[in-house]
Amino acid sequence: MSVRITPPLALVILLVIHDPPMKPVIYNNPSTEIVEGDSVTLICSSDSNPPAEISWLKEGMFVGSGRIYSISKISSDHSGEYKCKSRYEHIEKFSDAVTLNVMYPPKSVSVSISRSEIVEGDSVTLICSSDSNPPAEISWFKGGIYLKSGQIYSISKSSSDHSGEYQCKSRNKHGEKYSHTVTLNIMYPPRSVSVSISPSAEIVEGNSVTLICSSDSNPPAEISWFKGETCVGSGRIYSISKISSDHSGKYKCKSINEHGEKYSHAVTLDILYPPRSISVSISPSGEIVDGDSVTLSCSSDSNPPAEINWFKGGMFVGSERIYSISKISSDHSGEYQCKSRNEHGEKFSNSVTLNVMYPPRNVVVSINGSAEILEGDSVTLICSSDSNPPALNFSWFKENQSSSVGSGQSFSALQSGRFYCEAHNQHGSQRSDAVTVTVHHGADSNVIVIIAVSGGVFIIIIIMLFIK
Repeated sequence: MSVRITPPLALVILLVIHDPPMKPVIYNNPSTEIVEGDSVTLICSSDSNPPAEISWLKEGMFVGSGRIYSISKISSDHSGEYKCKSRYEHIEKFSDAVTLNVMYPPKSVSVSISRSEIVEGDSVTLICSSDSNPPAEISWFKGGIYLKSGQIYSISKSSSDHSGEYQCKSRNKHGEKYSHTVTLNIMYPPRSVSVSISPSAEIVEGNSVTLICSSDSNPPAEISWFKGETCVGSGRIYSISKISSDHSGKYKCKSINEHGEKYSHAVTLDILYPPRSISVSISPSGEIVDGDSVTLSCSSDSNPPAEINWFKGGMFVGSERIYSISKISSDHSGEYQCKSRNEHGEKFSNSVTLNVMYPPRNVVVSINGSAEILEGDSVTLICSSDSNPPALNFSWFKENQSSSVGSGQSFSALQSGRFYCEAHNQHGSQRSDAVTVTVHHGADSNVIVIIAVSGGVFIIIIIMLFIK
């Protein structure tokens, strides 16, 4: 027989012990270097009973809850200090902060310039900005050619040689990136100003000629043209169609912009042309008298200078610009002209006349009238001479008498004797040789007249009239 023993009534108390959370601890995976694009997990460990409520904070801002905080494809935006908070009833505890330092290659690479406008001689600073972790190494390039390294590229005294396209390269162990190019546009006043001529060979009157002004400046310069000191045009090209000798001279261009101005050296337009404006001048310019020295000068406008030839009555008599005659005589009287000639043509001057004045010469006496002379008749003597201007004054003399016996070109002799004449003009006088007039009286004859030239061969003319 079995005996059932009933135990005595007992009080059973369930003691539930609540443990507050301990300070939480964060574990991150991976725990080594974190590179942008990686997946990262943060784990908050908190010992509490019952389990505490877990919250996640980044830089004090709530970002999630739960024991595990995962980030897939982490970026630099996730960098910062993270904590987890353990909350149990009214008790909160924070873990120590852990830092997520996300590594990434350079990005947002750009260049800034210290000046908006740069004038030659200014100092200029270029700064390369780059976002990267770890910080990048910076290199500078101009037109693709390496210049130097460092975040800042400085030019202490800029020149036009510094103009061009610049960029920087940002590089760390995770990658590299170039900035966009920036252009340094260095402003400077005109320089190297010069003029070229087209065509560059000989310029002949009637041709077309172009002058071109070259100038190095930034910004481009305005061009003005000067002939001597007179402005004659503007623009880089100055053209002359159908050029003439009037265009000959020195030309230069002026290049000007807001930073300065400069003139080119002068160039000479030497226009070639055939002779023209040919003329002859006579010195002395007044009356020319036998024995004077006379100079004929030929003036000619030509380029190149012309060769000069002289002609008298169409016959060549000399060359050179000046034709001189010393002790001029009447043989030199006549029409003269010069011919001017160069490789582009030739031209004659108008004729000029040399009219040489001289006193009477070759003065002679001739007889005019019938050879039959009766007693009581007269013999007419005529005086002739060579002179310029012609002699207008004549005087008649009988030898051995001091006073004249008549005037005028003719003289009537009524008696026997030796007679001569003198011819006069403003340049002098000359006497003729004497002629002899003889009148014979006889019973059987009327008159015998004998005429002879003294000092020469006697010519005897005897006229005898016999009366029976």
